[in-house]
Amino acid sequence: MRKVINHLVQLQNLILTRDEERSIPGGAVHLERLNDSIDSLIEELPTEVRLGFQRLYKRDHIVMSPMNDGMCPICGMRLAIATVQAVKQCREIQVCPSCARFLYDPEGPRNVASRPHSAEARKLSGIARFSCEKLMVSNLVATTRDDAIAELANAMQLGGFVDDAAKLAAAAIERENIVSTSLGKGVAFPHVRGIEGGGLAISLGVSQQGVVFDKNDTEPCHFIFLTTIPTAVSAFYLKLMAGLAETLKKQNHRDALLKADSPAALWKALVKATRTTVK
Repeated sequence: MRKVINHLVQLQNLILTRDEERSIPGGAVHLERLNDSIDSLIEELPTEVRLGFQRLYKRDHIVMSPMNDGMCPICGMRLAIATVQAVKQCREIQVCPSCARFLYDPEGPRNVASRPHSAEARKLSGIARFSCEKLMVSNLVATTRDDAIAELANAMQLGGFVDDAAKLAAAAIERENIVSTSLGKGVAFPHVRGIEGGGLAISLGVSQQGVVFDKNDTEPCHFIFLTTIPTAVSAFYLKLMAGLAETLKKQNHRDALLKADSPAALWKALVKATRTTVK
């Protein structure tokens, strides 16, 4: 059954990748390949599982729910101990008794950052809800895609936002190998979904020399946003990514980020640049 669960998770990731491609300007170049891969994976599912998947998919593109601390992170349902054990044993597919999504026990890094509360939380707005100065890398040392992702993942671990930088980097690289997150024009959005236990978090790295993310790009990436995405906010992430992409279309914003010579300066420039594009 674990093979079927892995198959379903792969299918879920491809569907959400296709949603990303559709949501950003110029992102439709990979749609035909993604559609073919999705159709093929659906057809390979056992009949009963396929019918269940298709029924859920008609309602919402988030079909798989990575169990977290005995809960379904999508609807917040506290699961019975027997259900938790059954999900871990993975002998048969378990569904959330509240939202009916397929439950699975994820492996990989978890978001460990404590989120602000009460008055402090209410003061946060815009990009500050998802990032902070400690997640800024103003001068990436990395010269390759994988090293850039690892450098940003390390910043997330040092900042207390994830528990395992190596696992985070490996998951982001695996996602990158499906379809590059480079949008062209020097911007890339590597990310990992299913990082439960906290909120969405973004680390920004700026590379003066540029890093090649996709061999088909006409220029290397200078602005790299590594994001950890709890499954429940996958749809919101599409809007956030579109807002950041819109921000980087303006040359004055790009210049300000490139000129930043410290994490503090980069954070200040990012907050200013995203004031109207990230709500």
